[in-house]
Amino acid sequence: MKKVLILSNVTYDLYSMRREVVQALLDKGFEIIISAIQGQNTDDFENMGCRMITSPIDRRGMNPIADLKLISHYIKIINRNKPDIVLTYTIKPNVYGGIACSILDTPYLSNITGLGSAVQNGGIIRKISTMLYRIGLRKSSCVFLQNKENADFAIRNRIAIGKCRIIPGSGVNLKQHKFEEYPGPNEAIEFVFIGRIMKEKGIAELFYAAEKIISKYPQIKFNLIGGVEEEYQDKLERFKNQGGIFYYGRQDDVHSFIKNNHAIVMPSYHEGMSNVLLEAAATGRPVIASNIAGCRETFDEGVSGFGFQVKNADDLTDKLLKFIELPYEEKKTMGKTGRIKMEKEFNREFVVNAYINEIEKAFDVK
Repeated sequence: MKKVLILSNVTYDLYSMRREVVQALLDKGFEIIISAIQGQNTDDFENMGCRMITSPIDRRGMNPIADLKLISHYIKIINRNKPDIVLTYTIKPNVYGGIACSILDTPYLSNITGLGSAVQNGGIIRKISTMLYRIGLRKSSCVFLQNKENADFAIRNRIAIGKCRIIPGSGVNLKQHKFEEYPGPNEAIEFVFIGRIMKEKGIAELFYAAEKIISKYPQIKFNLIGGVEEEYQDKLERFKNQGGIFYYGRQDDVHSFIKNNHAIVMPSYHEGMSNVLLEAAATGRPVIASNIAGCRETFDEGVSGFGFQVKNADDLTDKLLKFIELPYEEKKTMGKTGRIKMEKEFNREFVVNAYINEIEKAFDVK
């Protein structure tokens, strides 16, 4: 039985976005070993038939000693389990898992889900991150990227020349995020934001726009879902007393929230491919998002959503007003059109098939 080792950071993201890939490999008879920070969904993976290994990953830290220990940890895992191929996700497993695989001459596939703020913001951190990517992905059989701009960056910076493959993000599970009837014509309009309450998700621009909108249309609601950075705690408390902006914390079942809203709003500064926009569009909800790579691919301008200039709170406000003032049937049609787009372009089965194809190619080469 061939073994596949998966290196990731947390089990929650892996389960919510990649369990179909894991299941497809299990169905084909592969033994699956998963290395991650153990947490939510660990039991789910074990019930599927996977074997779990706890890995000590400091997701945001930049301690070189800790990173060297992580490389050593991955080398020990690979030596002990002798996988036939390794799949890596997120920056540290991509880089340090890739280095470990290179040292041991073990085939591996990498997935860059987004270049992240370290690369996007430039400066010395960008140079270091690019160098680490280049080292870690040098021997990868295939590097999956989630949008053309990220792929162009990888090629231009000699991270993955000749082995880039663009996939539609993590795709969307069309059964889990089934089409839902649009809210009724007499219901007050509600917008939903799903993501971490933090600067780089454009939360300051969203707060600005929401307050402008609510001052003009007091009945409109903005619903926020996700973890929160400490600096925004006080502001959320203030909104609790004002009304119009409602915070629900982190939720496991976002589908039930999406279906009760009229559109999703995403003012993010950068994305690989926004999963929540795919999920909302699959549910039949229009998308209002930053006109950036990783967001713009999820909707067709004026057809299934509206784009606005990133970091531009006034443009976001204008697009929200434009949506609000559309006739009800046009809003409803935008949602239906978004669902059709997801079926044609973002079915998660496309991603599953891409992985199976690249794994089979890697075995042929080996």
